Amino acid sequence: MCTTCGCANSTVLIDKQQIHSHDAPRHHSRYEKLVYHHYHAPVSIHYHLDGNYNADRSFNSTHTNPKGSESTSNPAMTQSSEHSHASGLSQSRMVQIEQDIHAKNDAIASKNRAFLVSNKVNTFNLLSSPGAGKTSLLTETLLRLGPQTCAVIEGDQQTSNDADRIRATGTPAVQINTGKGCHLDADMVSKAITNFDFTAVSTLFIENVGNLVCPAAFDLGETHKVVILSTTEGEDKPLKYPDVFANAQLMIINKIDLLPHLDFNSDTCIANAQRVNPDIQTILLSAKSGEGMEQWLNWLDQYSHGKE
Repeated sequence: MCTTCGCANSTVLIDKQQIHSHDAPRHHSRYEKLVYHHYHAPVSIHYHLDGNYNADRSFNSTHTNPKGSESTSNPAMTQSSEHSHASGLSQSRMVQIEQDIHAKNDAIASKNRAFLVSNKVNTFNLLSSPGAGKTSLLTETLLRLGPQTCAVIEGDQQTSNDADRIRATGTPAVQINTGKGCHLDADMVSKAITNFDFTAVSTLFIENVGNLVCPAAFDLGETHKVVILSTTEGEDKPLKYPDVFANAQLMIINKIDLLPHLDFNSDTCIANAQRVNPDIQTILLSAKSGEGMEQWLNWLDQYSHGKE
């Protein structure tokens, strides 16, 4: 189990071949299982935005115990008859577990980055909620860039639908199916990149699992993070899901062809993103109509160093 987000430790497939990207699950005490359960759903992280990205993290004061009744104390500090025998597992222990997970992931991400940079490959981690238009944007991008210079890693819980769409453009693609997992991690990417010949490839796109929360916490070894937001989602997304916007270099507002039919204010959305990340750049485009695509391609081109 991933203690960062609570996703299950399930089988991961790369192009339908099983891998074991996560450590084999160790045996947990009964109390540890309870804490994992409580920390997944009830955890609340409060961000107080005052023009800068300042986070004040705190936990909900209520949770539901395994019997369904409600308690008013922090689950890590509960001393009911259900928990009192194992009070030694403290919040600090949970923090340590999370730190260990990220330390291992970051070490692999650093190796990924060094490998890709040494091969003169720029890597873009594309993040969004489901349905924001990542795959449509990516296919249109590949058709314009020339598929022979690009490669794609596709992340989804199930199916190879998106990888099939990418391959239809002539671009090599590797599908990662995470099962119950809600994000890609650096180890999955390290295994996927061995499937590519980087002799001619200068740009690698990683289309992460559709999710604005958990993927933000995992470095994959990318050069840049790009967050894609659809006009159908609302201007407040950067404030509701600040981590992904705080760590992104670029925000793409997609589906602007729908603006005449929606109550969406692009200026408000951009202002909200800049409250979280004053340095974030923004491009408004429509993958369907092509409006704004040239600006996106120019943005990508500034990081291109090509192949000799």
